Amino acid sequence: MIESTAAISETNPIIKEDLERIVSADLPWNLLQDKSVLVTGGGFLTAYLIKSLLALNRLRQLNIQVICVVRSIQSIAVRFSDYLEEPGFSVFHHDISLPLPSHFPYADFVIHAASQASPKYYHVDPVGTLMANTIGTVNLLNHALKNQSERFMFFSSGEVYGIPVNAGHLVREEDYGYLDPMKVRSCYAESKRMGETMCVAWAHQYDLHASVVRPFHTYGPGIALDDGRVFADFVADAVARKDIVLKSDGWAQRPFCYIADATLGFLTVLLKGRKSEAYNVGNPDAEISVRGLAEVIVNLFPEYGMSTRIEVPAGSKAYLESPVSRSCPSIEKIKGLGWYPSTGIKDGFRRTIQSFL
Repeated sequence: MIESTAAISETNPIIKEDLERIVSADLPWNLLQDKSVLVTGGGFLTAYLIKSLLALNRLRQLNIQVICVVRSIQSIAVRFSDYLEEPGFSVFHHDISLPLPSHFPYADFVIHAASQASPKYYHVDPVGTLMANTIGTVNLLNHALKNQSERFMFFSSGEVYGIPVNAGHLVREEDYGYLDPMKVRSCYAESKRMGETMCVAWAHQYDLHASVVRPFHTYGPGIALDDGRVFADFVADAVARKDIVLKSDGWAQRPFCYIADATLGFLTVLLKGRKSEAYNVGNPDAEISVRGLAEVIVNLFPEYGMSTRIEVPAGSKAYLESPVSRSCPSIEKIKGLGWYPSTGIKDGFRRTIQSFL
């Protein structure tokens, strides 16, 4: 760990340890010295990213100006309660799907991560889901171009791969499978694909340094317990000391990546990624079935007396289930930039659950 007399603002001890590890990494942090970074979205993934940038100010004295663009001030007040008075941090209230106002903040680095990532929104608000990834991306790319921003990074998703052609192989950045544009659930993956193509188009035509990250099943402290994704449900059950109830047979395989590892991956691409390139950010060594994950969590806290059971609801349409049984990323490309995940499933989910206790 680096030494500094300045303390990180974070009061949650698990998150504080994660932030200290992130800012201790060997990255070209000097590229952020005295720069402004605009981050859209105040959700789970961006929270760790923003807190890491502010921790860099505290521990490395980089004087980064961090602007968080959100459409819900209320969510920011909760998620960033320890940071609202932090020097170098400001919040701009705007829905990036709408035209940007004339006083929209300038930034040297633009990170577009505002998106409805939980499948619970795909059924109730597919239009809102795709608007942030398409119209919002156009608005921000043009803003970055107008202001001659140094770099633009788009948060895509592992869902852009659709149903893998060969589920037995790790998915490389060029391995695209089947995705049905006539399914409502495709509002997320198809709009992420379009957002990626926009980044490449602006890079090609206007020489904007735009890159893409594709996160795979990221979890950790700060995940909304009502997020709707299965791993968040399991964490919520453990926090409440309730039995874990599976809503499917549980045989689908998922690679789970701890948020501190993923955040380091995002920052690695921001600082070292190549223009017009996409990078998988996931942990293929932490792949497990949904049923297996439930059992791991139950066994992590035997004193809770939890158990698992399967209850498949008949005719439920509140959650649009993914047709993908397995999609595990190859991370050879981002390894070439010097990044690899180091947190296993047991340690990661133990830290996640403990962060809520």
